[in-house]
Amino acid sequence: MHIETISPADTDWQAQALCAQTGADFFFPEPGSSVREAKRICGLCEMRSACLDYALANDERFGVWGGLSEKERLALRRTR
Repeated sequence: MHIETISPADTDWQAQALCAQTGADFFFPEPGSSVREAKRICGLCEMRSACLDYALANDERFGVWGGLSEKERLALRRTR
């Protein structure tokens, strides 16, 4: 009998990400609000690629992750 276990995703990068030091307000704005500031912060973050990989692997549907908005991540998923 084989039982598959789900191991937790590696989230060590989150502690080093700039968003952890900034606060969630920029990254989860109200609908229709600008995500420009979140993208600017993401552009400076060394954890950006790990963040984007996490968001895509975990189907994050809200907020800015890895410098991409919800719509941009959806478009990226469709092209993959």
